[in-house]
Amino acid sequence: MFHIKAILSPGTKEAAALVALIVAIISFSIIRFEAAPHVPILISILLLMCYGLVKKLSYRELERGLIEGASAGMGAVFLFFFIGILISSWMMSGTIPTLIYAGFSLVTPVFFFAVVFVVTAIIGLSIGSSLTTVATVGVPLIGIAGALDLSLAITAGAIVSGAFFGDKMSPLSDTTNLAASIVGVDLFEHIRNMGWTTIPAFILTLVFFGLLSPSVSLDHTENIALFKEGLLETGLIHWYAMAPLVVLIGLTVFKVPAVLTLAASSVVALSVSLFHQSLQMPSMLGILFGGYQSATGIEEVDALLSRGGMESMFFTIALVLLALSMGGLLFKLGIIQSLLAKIESLLKKVSSVIVASALTAIGTNILVGEQYLSILLAGQAFQEPYKKVGLAGKNLSRVMEDAGTVVNPLVPWSVCGIFIASVLDVSTLEYLPFAFFCLLSPLLTVLLGVSGKTLTYIEENSVK
Repeated sequence: MFHIKAILSPGTKEAAALVALIVAIISFSIIRFEAAPHVPILISILLLMCYGLVKKLSYRELERGLIEGASAGMGAVFLFFFIGILISSWMMSGTIPTLIYAGFSLVTPVFFFAVVFVVTAIIGLSIGSSLTTVATVGVPLIGIAGALDLSLAITAGAIVSGAFFGDKMSPLSDTTNLAASIVGVDLFEHIRNMGWTTIPAFILTLVFFGLLSPSVSLDHTENIALFKEGLLETGLIHWYAMAPLVVLIGLTVFKVPAVLTLAASSVVALSVSLFHQSLQMPSMLGILFGGYQSATGIEEVDALLSRGGMESMFFTIALVLLALSMGGLLFKLGIIQSLLAKIESLLKKVSSVIVASALTAIGTNILVGEQYLSILLAGQAFQEPYKKVGLAGKNLSRVMEDAGTVVNPLVPWSVCGIFIASVLDVSTLEYLPFAFFCLLSPLLTVLLGVSGKTLTYIEENSVK
């Protein structure tokens, strides 16, 4: 965003007042009225345009700021379309259903909370959506915990931890793709770099849940059996359905660009689907656009499998374009530059830049309650400070995920917090102390940033 030349130099107080007003509009709309963020962002854009017009700026200049801001997200938009196609093709081939079936097969009475964490992590990785994982898989798991008289708060914490691990590390996740695209980092390079904080957080979380798990007998398995039966009835569970995943992993290892990797895996998935489905080309093209629709007759299974397609990405794409357009205006009007100039003297060390960007992502989640905006704002505002201290962009994209994506479910008035609490019937404050993965991720990213470990520098292009 710093390539956008500012045409105003507002005072710090004026810039802060405008940002505070925008935050108030967006957060009040989302928290009080439970509105989608699109409309309040559009209202904020109109507010900024009115501010610019009052300052005697031409409409053309303001429009140019919108366009320059939105253009920064075109790479992400293109990638999102391929993600939608990949999900629907993996549904047709049976890749995702087979992975989910394998996850359910892991549920045992031994180390129950740890198993819940692992199962939701596998399914979250498979479908790339934390909220879908919570709403489908999380419900029967919380039901089993209730039947066994186990802690619902700890179970919910394990579900949330696993779901957001999957959301964070899955190449199918929109937040993962967004974080990589905003700072111009290859998707799989971004995922590999997140391993420095994510793997330790995963291991520690697994240990914590293992220690908390009681010794019980798992007698109430009706819900799990229902899911597995429904998955088998789809006719999609096959060993060869793993071929698209193998291709994805193989091309990732060889560092093939994300778009080409996703396209190749989708082609393999479509080829695999021909072995067990008699789909005609019009139907196949329709599924690639509109998504896969499961018809097992089991509501929970159908909700889990009915997803994907280019159309499913429109919500995220619209939000990205609107938020980036607003960011373009904020930079065009010199508002972000004015605020950053105030703290520029504090952003001369690597540790201070990382801490500031992490606090920005966390603060946006707390103030606005929207994870996309936390990623977008931190990514837009801190690209230049990271460059000034010699840090490569993938350090910023990692912080955006560690302190942005996984923090949202910990905020009671956030989009994820409200949704999860209503679906699992466990309040956010109850499961928050046990959402270990979500608590550890921002802590580890700050600690490693302050220590200087695992950071990649532009000049050296090596991990320290």
